[in-house]
Amino acid sequence: MTAPGAGRRAPSLGDIEALAGRALATIPNEVKARLGPLVIRVEEFPDEEVEAEMELESPFDILGLYRGVALPHQSISNPRTEIDMVFLYRRPILDYWCETGEDLAAVVRHVLIHEIGHHLGFSDEDMERIEEG
Repeated sequence: MTAPGAGRRAPSLGDIEALAGRALATIPNEVKARLGPLVIRVEEFPDEEVEAEMELESPFDILGLYRGVALPHQSISNPRTEIDMVFLYRRPILDYWCETGEDLAAVVRHVLIHEIGHHLGFSDEDMERIEEG
């Protein structure tokens, strides 16, 4: 997708969710096999709790967030009751997209891979390899 022009509607939450679904399909199977239960949610902005916790100057300062316990830190002896989640924030993503002119699908894929990487405990180099693959 290219940046929206005059008279066009901005991509909706559903549009971003569809891009995230297509991006997830491009992630290597060996990575997807390690994900386990993971929910991907698209919201307009981070909530006030996230803004305060992350010490954001603006809700536009964050494109996505992983919420949960990264796989390397999970333990059988300490069962978890909450499911891991990746949040994608529509308005900050659209703002970044318009500012950079990057392909929207590529932006969504980058944010998704980055957040999934946090879930799996990957290094930045690991995430870059997945993006390039």
